[in-house]
Amino acid sequence: MSKVSIAIIGAGKVGSALGILLQQKGYDVAAVASRTAESAEQLGRRLNCPVLNNKEAAFRAELVFITTPDRSIAPVAAEIAGSGGFRPGQVVAHTSGAHAAGELHGVREAGACAISIHPLQSFAEVAAAMENLPGSYFALEGDESALPLARQVVEDLNGKWFTISAADKPIYHAAACIASNYLVSLMHFATGLYAQFGLKPKEAFEALYPLVQGTVANITKAGPTGALTGPVARGDTPTIAGHMKAFRELDPRLQELYSLLGQYTVKVALEKGSINHEQSEELIKVFRSKKTGDSGKP
Repeated sequence: MSKVSIAIIGAGKVGSALGILLQQKGYDVAAVASRTAESAEQLGRRLNCPVLNNKEAAFRAELVFITTPDRSIAPVAAEIAGSGGFRPGQVVAHTSGAHAAGELHGVREAGACAISIHPLQSFAEVAAAMENLPGSYFALEGDESALPLARQVVEDLNGKWFTISAADKPIYHAAACIASNYLVSLMHFATGLYAQFGLKPKEAFEALYPLVQGTVANITKAGPTGALTGPVARGDTPTIAGHMKAFRELDPRLQELYSLLGQYTVKVALEKGSINHEQSEELIKVFRSKKTGDSGKP
């Protein structure tokens, strides 16, 4: 399949990385557009392509990427459609994990195809996005006729793809948030606890990071279930009771968070087979204890 011309509408981290990487793979970047003139001009200079308004940029391309913030996808697509920027034969894509291709308002009515191409990756800056996009998995959802082109784009980025339905988008995206965003929150939670005995955030992270690396390496080798270690995996209720007591004295809200995480981990330990049902019930009893934190009994 020959390389199509593309337009980037939304010159943020993901849009900029896509434009640069795909140009390197032989795609003609017909134009860029963005709400912020400075970001559009910066990307336009880097790609040596015109900086136009949304409608003109979209009309020039065979594949239009709308890489705006999620809340702007629908109004931007509707604005382009209303001004005649979409046409039959085009493919219009957004990169949101949370929204389905139907968020591209007016695209199908104009005779173009709509698709969602979401990279399962985290992007803190353009350079990181360019480094992380190749090799990532991408979730594809949308019009069947747009899938061949979407698959080609992913493969040209050295990525891997799978397809999902529009109805699956919320759970799909929630899982991605858990694996990425909530991992950040868990590290914030853990490093914050180390401040209780005097470690600064940087010191706490440096102390815990080798443990995190080892855990990720174990997950890679054995999978999430097989990699589980620690007191829950051993059925060590006295240790968990000590944790619960300490959290109750420190902050009951943190105790609740720790309890919920622990109760889920009990299910993982059962799945692994490292504890039996009797041990799991004892662990759950301790995790649900709000008073003593040491026996599971009021």
